[in-house]
Amino acid sequence: MRIGITCYPTYGGSGVVATELGVELARRGHEIHFISYALPFRLQQFDQHVFFHEVEVLAYPLFDHPPYTIALAAKMADVARQVGLDILHVHYAIPHAVSAHLATEVLGPGGPAVVTTLHGTDITLVGRDPSLFSITRFAIESSDGVTCVSRYLAERTRELFGITRPAAVIPNFVDTKRFAPQADGCPRAVFAPRGERLLIHLSNFRPLKRIPDVIRIFAEVRRHLPARLLMVGDGVERPAAVALAHELGVADDVLFLSRQEDVPRLLLAGDLFLLPSEEESFGLAALEAQSCGLPVIASRVGGLPEVIADGESGFLFPVGDVRGMAEAAVRLLQDPARHRQMGEAARRRVLAHFDAGLIVPQYEAFYAAVLAGRRDEQGTGRRAEP
Repeated sequence: MRIGITCYPTYGGSGVVATELGVELARRGHEIHFISYALPFRLQQFDQHVFFHEVEVLAYPLFDHPPYTIALAAKMADVARQVGLDILHVHYAIPHAVSAHLATEVLGPGGPAVVTTLHGTDITLVGRDPSLFSITRFAIESSDGVTCVSRYLAERTRELFGITRPAAVIPNFVDTKRFAPQADGCPRAVFAPRGERLLIHLSNFRPLKRIPDVIRIFAEVRRHLPARLLMVGDGVERPAAVALAHELGVADDVLFLSRQEDVPRLLLAGDLFLLPSEEESFGLAALEAQSCGLPVIASRVGGLPEVIADGESGFLFPVGDVRGMAEAAVRLLQDPARHRQMGEAARRRVLAHFDAGLIVPQYEAFYAAVLAGRRDEQGTGRRAEP
């Protein structure tokens, strides 16, 4: 198939999943066309089946805001017409699903089928805003197929938007060969030169990630045992996190590494992953950590209970329960046998449920069902659901 993929190219779960999906599909012989305003940051290696089409937006003094939604729609239509796309797969509803609908209107009959994957805040935060609610609902309903990354998100989409069409649940995945426990290549001594236990947090440092809680959990852990904290990523909450680390007296043991390309290598250095988020529709970072054999301590919220087996591959606590998370971290880090067992269980869970080899074929089957539904619709005049 010739598949167009549009996503945000920046640091965040939806862009990572979309990029990794495109790469995996290309490995399976599909022709992949990424359409966005910049090269996705995870798209680093050359592949003869992968192409990138940059969206250029007109800068004109009359426009208070660049008309990206329209420019994206035009580029989608151009690419679809030039290469004959079968599927246009958009990740994150706003504005991508809207642009895809405009593109199909431009193309008319014979254009690609539109698949929209909902990732989380496009539904639970952005799309709920009164200024965007109706257009978000319309864009979802207008898609030929809709998927959600968790059962939680599918239920929330129905509750919030009253969506009548079914949405398939296809969870996020990870390349378990790349994100894998390895005996070498781990820079642990660089970050923990005195053998300290190493905790890791990775995110886009937005308020929903509750970055101050990460710092407070670590401060409490360090009261009980030698430890250091790697803060991987960047965003609006970083300055406040740096200030809080100084206030709590742990700044010397908190390393802010900004955004990193070699995420697996960093995770392999760690002992424990922290994700005390206020909202997570899936929790891709937790999945990648578990794939590397790290137990995860996280909030019992959103789709995280679908990713983390509480008491087996990690521990889940109510949002904001800093003390409970810290105590669990200390107990686990002071019990090497339990820590090893939990890390092994985390790895087994990912292999059994979230390996790319299990999930990517689900997308291929969904594409085929959408295309079959389109053919049925054209033959009968009635909309067929995948």
